[in-house]
Amino acid sequence: MAQFFFGYFAGVIVLTAILVVALRNPIYSALSLLIMFFHVAGLYVTLHAEFLAAVQIIVYAGAILVLYLFVVMLLNVKRDDRYHSQWRIAGFVCIPLVIEFIMLLAGSAASTIPGRPPFPSGPHDAVAGGNTLAIGETLFSTYLFPFEVASLILLVAMIGAIVLAKRDICGSEA
Repeated sequence: MAQFFFGYFAGVIVLTAILVVALRNPIYSALSLLIMFFHVAGLYVTLHAEFLAAVQIIVYAGAILVLYLFVVMLLNVKRDDRYHSQWRIAGFVCIPLVIEFIMLLAGSAASTIPGRPPFPSGPHDAVAGGNTLAIGETLFSTYLFPFEVASLILLVAMIGAIVLAKRDICGSEA
């Protein structure tokens, strides 16, 4: 049953990713991207990573997609002016990806380590409290310093965006 859900989510993700690039209307591309984000969250749920699924929906489907739509609406992109046919380049880039995918599928059966169960072995193997507890403990113990540095960088970027927006609205250098 898990393979059925994986096949469904993976198929829809591949199809909508192709539609994001292939559709000429940027709004339709953004809607395809939204569907793709929700199905990636569905893959996280099948991996018993509910916290990552929620973050996927909140951050990507919520914030990032709204930012894309805002930029598309602000720029008023015309359909035929901005998109060019690049199928030959895309096909050339996809050949190594397809070869890597085939090699990955062929080598997955022989890659199990003796004495160790294949990944994933079960929904509750990582930590008794669940994966959210494991992510929180790792984030605030092992990766505390990089987490704090990332938060400071985001704070500086937010203050910079506010200052630039204030300059643009007021028309002066405040």
